[in-house]
Amino acid sequence: MTDSTKIRVLVVGAGNMGRSHALAYASIPEFEIAAVCTRTPESRASLMAELPTGTAEVNDYEKALLELKPDAVCISTYPDTHYPFARLALTAGCHVFTEKPLAENTEQCKELVQLAREKNKALVVGYILRQHPSWIKFVEVAKSLGKPLVMRMNLNQQSYGKNWETHKNLLSSISPIVDCGVHYVDVMCQMTGAVPTRVSGLGAQLSDELPAGKINYGHLQVTFEDGSIGWYEAGWGPMMSETAFFIKDVVGPLGSASIVAADAGSRGSSSSVDAHTKTERILVHRSQKNEQGEWEQDDEYIDLEDEPDHDELCKREQLFFLDGVLGKADLTEHQDSAIRASEIVLAADNSFRKGQTIALNT
Repeated sequence: MTDSTKIRVLVVGAGNMGRSHALAYASIPEFEIAAVCTRTPESRASLMAELPTGTAEVNDYEKALLELKPDAVCISTYPDTHYPFARLALTAGCHVFTEKPLAENTEQCKELVQLAREKNKALVVGYILRQHPSWIKFVEVAKSLGKPLVMRMNLNQQSYGKNWETHKNLLSSISPIVDCGVHYVDVMCQMTGAVPTRVSGLGAQLSDELPAGKINYGHLQVTFEDGSIGWYEAGWGPMMSETAFFIKDVVGPLGSASIVAADAGSRGSSSSVDAHTKTERILVHRSQKNEQGEWEQDDEYIDLEDEPDHDELCKREQLFFLDGVLGKADLTEHQDSAIRASEIVLAADNSFRKGQTIALNT
């Protein structure tokens, strides 16, 4: 028997992200899993073994929405399903948590946000770095470095075996700079606090295992109204180099800040999900000099004790979602930022395909 005081969530997708979100719901007293929905029982078998006995399983998403009438839906499926699944859920009167990207184009992102606001329903996108204490600190330090900022970030993944199979499936519907890029351009937007004005992109297909026109390497460059600039690079596949694959660095007139991740940046870890969010420590350099031309301050390492793993970060995302559902959090900035980040990465992909810089209307 279900508890009518709990928020009943239909969990859609049982892959890496779906698993972590489902475990989060199972651990948060205010939530109850209405069912786990995937296309086949085999795809959710491992997850079901970790969830409370008796958790329902379903195969048909639309039918589950109609029959189970959940209060909320968690979408952790392939990117090309995010928009239609979220739209169906919001139309049915459900709160929605969806993995990024929110949709495949900016117009769809805006449509979903408007629909959520009209329905007075929470809509949260899985920007996991916004819940990470060290990334929050990284943004805070960046804001102390003056303007303009130069922001350099990448996340290349030397994927193979099961991870490469997953990446190939993802690449059939999305490029790496769109899928992962939303996280890092969102960080850039937080750091500079300025309007992005233009973006350009590059791309390459480095594997004959991909369909024609699908790229597994991409690079974007974004310019902001205050003169700040940033680049982001992402590549997936067994051919990717693990030399300098993990760069998180920001430079301003007053100094620089860099994530120094000895474990996350070590050889063999680029395909590790936990490594993608690890910071370990932040190196801060201040550029002020004294009368003798020497540094006024020594370089500083910032170590934060709170270094949550992937499952804990997903739980924190769901606690943020809970606040949104309960009306304890204003989601306006979160949703506007989701639209903005999507616009930038989608424009970068469009830039590569058109061979020209794209002006932004953000």
